[in-house]
Amino acid sequence: MLSLKYCRSRLLTLLLLPFLAGCTLAVGPSYHPVQVQVPSSFPAVAQSLSVPPATPADAKPAPTQPGAAIPVSLPPAENLTDWWVVFNDPTLTKLVAESMEGNLDLKQACLRIYQARASRGIIVSGLFPQLDYTGSANTSRTPVLGHGGRGFIGRTSNFFTHGLDAAWELDFFGGTRRAVESADASIEAAVEDRRDAMVTLAAEIGTNYIALRGFQKELVIARENVVSQQKSVDLTEKKQKAGISNALDVANAKALVASTRAQIPVLETAAQEAIYALGVLLGRDPNALDEELNKGGPIPPPPPSIPVGLPSDLLQRRPDIRAAQARVHAATAQIGVAKADLFPKFSLTGSAGFQGQKQSALVSWAQRAYSFGPSVDWSIFSAGKVQCNIVLQRLLEAASEVTYRQSVLTALQDVDSAAYAYAKEKEHRDILADEVKQFQRVVELSLDLYQKGATDFLNVIIAQRSLYQAQDELVQSERALSLDIVALYKALGGGWNDADVIECDPCVH
Repeated sequence: MLSLKYCRSRLLTLLLLPFLAGCTLAVGPSYHPVQVQVPSSFPAVAQSLSVPPATPADAKPAPTQPGAAIPVSLPPAENLTDWWVVFNDPTLTKLVAESMEGNLDLKQACLRIYQARASRGIIVSGLFPQLDYTGSANTSRTPVLGHGGRGFIGRTSNFFTHGLDAAWELDFFGGTRRAVESADASIEAAVEDRRDAMVTLAAEIGTNYIALRGFQKELVIARENVVSQQKSVDLTEKKQKAGISNALDVANAKALVASTRAQIPVLETAAQEAIYALGVLLGRDPNALDEELNKGGPIPPPPPSIPVGLPSDLLQRRPDIRAAQARVHAATAQIGVAKADLFPKFSLTGSAGFQGQKQSALVSWAQRAYSFGPSVDWSIFSAGKVQCNIVLQRLLEAASEVTYRQSVLTALQDVDSAAYAYAKEKEHRDILADEVKQFQRVVELSLDLYQKGATDFLNVIIAQRSLYQAQDELVQSERALSLDIVALYKALGGGWNDADVIECDPCVH
C-alpha cells in the first residue's frame, strides 16, 4: 500500500515538472545576423554614371538628352517594386501582371511555403501533451490437458480493454523549441524564395518582351532594306537593257537582296520563340499570345533615371540575400536541436481505462485501471553519434554563412555589371545612331553618282550593305540598352513588396 508521503512526493513532482519545463533555456548558440562589409558606393556606377545632387522627393527628374550624363537616384519604393511601369508600355505591364497570377514556377514557390508551414506545425505539436484512445477485444484459446491425463481440451478466454494513453515530453533543454525556431527560419526562407521567383519572373517577362520588340524592329528594317535594294536591282536591269550597265552589276544587286532576305526567316524564328516563351511564363499555351504580340510594337525605351541607391540597401532589398540569411538562422537553430540530445529527456506519462474478461468490464468502475508518473530517457553511450551530429550541424551552419556572403558579393557584382553595361551601351548606341545617318548619306550620294555614270555600282552595293548592317546594329543596341535596365532592376531586387505574402492555411499554426 502506498504511503501518504510517497503520494505527496509524486504529486509534487508532477506539478513542478511543467513549471520547470517552461522556465528552462534552450541549449545551443543563439542566432545573430551575419555581419558583412559592403562598400559605401558602387565603384562601377561612380565611374560610369554621374550622380546628381540630392533633390526633394517630389521633384521630377528632367529628361536626358542624347549623350548627356545619366542621373542616378534612389526612387520611391513603389517605383522599384513595379519597375516595369517606367517603360511606359501597357502591354509589358499587362504581361507582368498576368504572369504573377498564372506562372507555374511561382505557384510551386507558394506550395513550398505551405509545405514549410505544415512542417512547422508537426514540430510545434511536440511541445504539447499527446493523448490517444486505445481499445481492444481479444479472444484466445489455450490447449489444456484433460481430466485424468486423457488428451487435450481447449480453453477459451476473452479480454476486453479500452482507455486513454497520455504522454508529454517536457522540453527542458529546448531541443523542440530550437526545432521550431529553425522551422520559422525555414518558412522565412521559403517566403523570400517566392519573392526571388517574382523578381526573376518579372525580369524574364521584361527580357523576352524587349527581345521580341527588338526582333520585330529588325524585321521591319530588313524588309525595308529589301524594298530599297530591289529598287537598285530594277535600276541596274534598266541600265543593262540600255547598254550602259553589265550583268555583273545586276548579279551583285540581286545577291545583296538575297543576302538581306536570308535574315528574315532567322528573325521571324527568334521573334516567335520569344512569344512562345512569354506564353509559358504566363502559365498558358505557348501560342496563346500569337495574335496579341505578332502585331508588333516599339522597343520600350529606357527611363530617364536609374534607381541605384546604396550597396547596403541590397542586404534588405534582394530576396535571395534575405533567404540566405534565413537559412543561416535555420542552420544555427539546428545546432541547438543536436545539442539537446546530450541531455536526458523527461516525460510525463499516464493511462486510464477499463479492462476485464467480460464486456461489462468496459463500463464497470470496479474494473478500472490506471498508471501515471514521470519517466526519463538518457542516451548515455551512442558511439559518438550525438557529438558527430553536433559537428555536422556546425559545418552546415558555416556552409550556409559562406553561401550568404557569396550571395552578397554576387549582388554587388550584378549591380556594378548592369550599371556599367548600361552606360557603355548608351555610348555605343549614340555612336551607331550617328553611323546610320552617315551611311544614309553615303547611299544617297552613291546612287546619285551611279545614275549619272560617275561611279561604279560596287560602291552602291557596299553603301547599301553597310547601311543595313548599321541599322541592324542600332536596333540591337537599343534592345540591349533596355535589357541592361531590366538587368539592373533585377540586380537591385525590384519586383516585390512586403505586401506580397501568402496567407497561412487555417489548419497550420
